[in-house]
Amino acid sequence: MLLRAAAIRRAAVAAYSTAAARPETGLYGFDVLRTAKGFRRFVDEAIQRSDELVAHISQLPPSAEIVHAMDEISNTVCSVIDSAELCRNTHPDREFVEEGDKASMRIYEHLQYLNTNTTLYNAILKAESEGVLLTDETRKAANNLRVDFEKGGIHLPKGCHAQVYFKLLLVNFHFYLETQCSSTADKLERVNQLNLGIAQLGRKFNENIMMKPGFVDIYPASCIPRNIQHNFKAISRSRPRVVEEQSNPMNTTRQKGLRILADSGTLSSALRWVSDEEVRRQVFIAGNSEPRENIAVLDELIDARDEFAKTMGCKSYAEFAIRPNMAASADVVMAFLNDLSDIVRHKADEEFNTIRDFKRRICNQKSADLEPWDEDYFIGMMKSSAHSVDPSVVASYFPSSQCIKGLNVLVESLFGATFNQIPMGDGESWHPDVIKLSLHHPDQGDLGFMYLDLYSRKAKYPGCAHFAIRGGRRLSDSEYQLPIIALVCNFSSSRGLTARLNHWDVETLFHEFGHALHSLLSRTEYQHFSGTRVALDVAETPSNLFEFYAWGLPSTELQRQIFYSIMDLTLFGEHTSKPLDTISAVADLKRKHTSWNYVEGTHWHTRFSHLINYGAGYYSYLYARCFATTIWHEVCQDDPLSRSTGSALRDKFLQYGGAKDPSALLKDFVGDSVIRNSGGGIIPDISSLRKEVGL
Repeated sequence: MLLRAAAIRRAAVAAYSTAAARPETGLYGFDVLRTAKGFRRFVDEAIQRSDELVAHISQLPPSAEIVHAMDEISNTVCSVIDSAELCRNTHPDREFVEEGDKASMRIYEHLQYLNTNTTLYNAILKAESEGVLLTDETRKAANNLRVDFEKGGIHLPKGCHAQVYFKLLLVNFHFYLETQCSSTADKLERVNQLNLGIAQLGRKFNENIMMKPGFVDIYPASCIPRNIQHNFKAISRSRPRVVEEQSNPMNTTRQKGLRILADSGTLSSALRWVSDEEVRRQVFIAGNSEPRENIAVLDELIDARDEFAKTMGCKSYAEFAIRPNMAASADVVMAFLNDLSDIVRHKADEEFNTIRDFKRRICNQKSADLEPWDEDYFIGMMKSSAHSVDPSVVASYFPSSQCIKGLNVLVESLFGATFNQIPMGDGESWHPDVIKLSLHHPDQGDLGFMYLDLYSRKAKYPGCAHFAIRGGRRLSDSEYQLPIIALVCNFSSSRGLTARLNHWDVETLFHEFGHALHSLLSRTEYQHFSGTRVALDVAETPSNLFEFYAWGLPSTELQRQIFYSIMDLTLFGEHTSKPLDTISAVADLKRKHTSWNYVEGTHWHTRFSHLINYGAGYYSYLYARCFATTIWHEVCQDDPLSRSTGSALRDKFLQYGGAKDPSALLKDFVGDSVIRNSGGGIIPDISSLRKEVGL
């Protein structure tokens, strides 16, 4: 069993300070990353190795060896990309962050070269066409590789004709897409330039979220509950001394206040616990009005993705992104979302009215309106009132150590495996709070490794996420490359105090743990299919499934997810006029698809990083929620902690990663009724979701 969190952190700090007693290695166990500049050599070696493999593939006859060699290239390049991304988002040392950033861009540029390498593309075409691939997984790997090549435009015709292409410029730290004319540029070159530009814009968008969260200063400090004041920065200001007969008009005193940073975690804490409505209003507006720079970045990203998609022969980026998925078209997804929005509206309106009436009763104001900054606060009050318990008391039952221990009990009960803390080598960790766990099975040995980085700190990735470091793959009949992942969260914790999670934090932890188990329990021939490297439509299914072990989903939250999905699909869909005013578009969608008011002057979507990572794919959360609900009802609900339930989850779903066709995977697991055909694509059956939410 795992130790208590405070003991774990003290042990981690002690281990961190006695580095001489530990074997030397580099960041994440890569010897090459003993220093920040090691990222340069990491990239050099990856490029050299991939070039050697390209040369090797050029000499091979059509065979499965071509697929294995390409997967080796992918494994080599992904190790650098994934390590650099984790470093950029979590490392406290600025030199490591900057070197990781440079490495990420260098290897991404090399990846573009590989994705447009005709030697590799022609080799995979021949291997597919000549019938030499003997297993389903190898054939699927070859098909996926070919599709990935074609997503990069390698199949586009070349020609000498005048056309417009985009060039990315960096001017005063702002990105602009400049149109130029070239009589020699071909479509493939155009696609490459757009891909690089899109990557740069995405990085800038996320960097702005991390570095420019905004803030609001609150006076006096007593406006904030004492038990959460440690989450905020103490400030002060001069103010006139209040006396009845002030002899000196210049006489002043210092008033204590608090600065509330509007990053997602701090914002959530303030909106949940602060009773002063004016403070909540100020915090909400500050948190949903930054970073302003991302308004322009998003405009440029929308234009670049739209031009990219049209160059690839699609009518919109949404169409391009969804075409390879189960849904098959943006129209299928939008119809599904609109139908779901209509179905959930009545129930969500009922919940909204219940919260509004509760506010009116508590505040003794018969006509008080319910505002967006009221939601978390009054829902928390309603729950505590209904169950006669203080939410802060509830949080005392969820110290992070107990949550991790509970997850360990869950994993042992379901899968017969346990997480064990293991020591790290000198240089392997990036912060004293980080611990490393092995997932160990008594009969099968170690199944994989996971770093935990759970607590918030300055300049760290602001949300919660699962980062791959190394994918699993079959090396030989007797040897398997074990997966390595990192689970990163931003739970509040004061130095010397055990972090205590609210229930939303617990749900988030279980969600990310579902991703982690997907990575650690998959057993695939190719790392290309390892864990979460699956079709987008099902990628979030394990994470949504494990949320059921923590809590359910209210209608208002389901409605919010529908709104997010429609917003994402709209921004990257077809536009009748340019440029698109994203602020007005998002405001209109919120009014139409939610029960809540839009707050003028805010632009929350400019900090919604899923627009970068899931562009036109956020709907997959709702697909996954439907699939997970069906799995829960059909497989888990009757005996959710049994070994038979765990065996079904592992043997029929998790172990396949992305190696099996997603529709076949789902039907073989829970039956044909889990999906439905609609408009030439596939949508989830929603009957279990309707039952779960009470629709």
